[in-house]
Amino acid sequence: MKRREFLKSTTAIMGAAIVTGAPVAVFAEEPVRGGTLIWGHSETTQNLDMHQTGTASTGRLLQNVHESIVSADADFNIVPNLAASFEQSDDGLTYTFRLRDDVMFHNGDKMTSTDVKYSFERVMNPETGAVNFEVFNAVESIETPDDLTVIVKLETVNAPFLSRLAENGAGVVMPQGTGDVQGETPIGAGPFKFIRREFGNEVELERFDDYFGGPAYLDKVISREITEPTVRLTGLRTGELHMINDIPLDRMSEFEGNSDFQTVAWFPLNWDFVNFNHDFEPFKDARVREAFDLMIDKETLMQGALWGQGKTSASPSFPTSASYNDAISQRPQDFERAAALLQEAGYGPGDLKIVFKVTTNYPYHVDSAQIMLEWFRAGGVDMSIEQLTWSDWLSQVWVDKDFQVTMMNFFTLWEPDFLYYSLYHSTGGFNYRKISEPALDEMLERARVTVDTDARMAIYKDVQQYINENTLDVILWFRNGTIGAQPNVMGLDTVVQPNGSEMNFHKVWLKA
Repeated sequence: MKRREFLKSTTAIMGAAIVTGAPVAVFAEEPVRGGTLIWGHSETTQNLDMHQTGTASTGRLLQNVHESIVSADADFNIVPNLAASFEQSDDGLTYTFRLRDDVMFHNGDKMTSTDVKYSFERVMNPETGAVNFEVFNAVESIETPDDLTVIVKLETVNAPFLSRLAENGAGVVMPQGTGDVQGETPIGAGPFKFIRREFGNEVELERFDDYFGGPAYLDKVISREITEPTVRLTGLRTGELHMINDIPLDRMSEFEGNSDFQTVAWFPLNWDFVNFNHDFEPFKDARVREAFDLMIDKETLMQGALWGQGKTSASPSFPTSASYNDAISQRPQDFERAAALLQEAGYGPGDLKIVFKVTTNYPYHVDSAQIMLEWFRAGGVDMSIEQLTWSDWLSQVWVDKDFQVTMMNFFTLWEPDFLYYSLYHSTGGFNYRKISEPALDEMLERARVTVDTDARMAIYKDVQQYINENTLDVILWFRNGTIGAQPNVMGLDTVVQPNGSEMNFHKVWLKA
């Protein structure tokens, strides 16, 4: 299948997963219990503390270890999970959660309201370093009148509070007092319990028979961390691996229609963008940022780095979200305009010496940087590339904010407050670019207290307009997701979660 044909077939399904290559009859078979699934994971896990981790690679694995108090269904409606039910007061300031009474943690403890209070307060505590701390900014108190009731009272309205609890660990409940061990030996209430990790090599999970949703079919899941696409593909072909995520971008044609393997394809998996350090003198000037944007041909870059397996976008909002602003567009490549802007800002040809830091954890980021390098040099910028391991990128760029230009992807953040407040508010947990825009902060804070959904979505559209006009980042594209698997891996249609990025193996089984 040609790149554009694959793009057309996958982008048409907008978030749905299509499984091909397996006979239709197998889906009628009764699942069997047993066996170990060997998964070729395309990324390496880092800090295993679900409250602290900011990496989707780690969250994808921990999705199987932890559960949140609420979750989102396929249409992103907030539904009970560890809570049996929840209600919100008319004034929007009080949330009451009635907990399930059948939830067990992997350490043998039964979940109570004390664990929920502990978990929420742990995220709130600045010393924890939780990436979602701002979810609880408006919390005034957390009460536990009995073992199965939690009452959260807010000082001010926080309209996206419930939806934030459903996404990326903010609402994950851990056993009381286990915070100190979560980074190395996570303990949760999910369908699989953590057994061991060989850092940078593999992670072993084992079925948790007391899971409140019913025990999984698989005995174990072993995640082998293989960032090199060719090695991952070879493992699948030789039978060493049962499944892999991220089929090498240039090898998809070998899998489409190949009855020897199953493939799962969906759109979108994630979105990518070019980042500027806003504390680096040249990039304090919006004209310089816009000039860099104007040097990039986004469609050509997408075809070259992704082999067309994606769709360019000026907005990072989930494509089907009511917050998506389709009125904004990407700037076309224009070297003449870029040179004029740099000249206005005081930079002639060769004056700007820039280091582009990129992680080898995403091989297509390296390809993208090498393509952009030629354009930036053609635009008069003295550019060099520094390739970093995932750990070094996280340390230098994410934590220390020691970079000038970088590139990153975020897995589809369907919840707009999580997306925009975390990434673009001056105090946001994901604001590693040191963006500080008072006008933008005001919009994001106003969205939080806007109860009317349509009005709140309109604010987020204004936020996207502001990001685009001021070139705070260069939004590139949404990327397709793919899974390749052996024919005996059943239940693949249940693996990819509604947000398109997380994977859950609860209903997966191996056919003998």
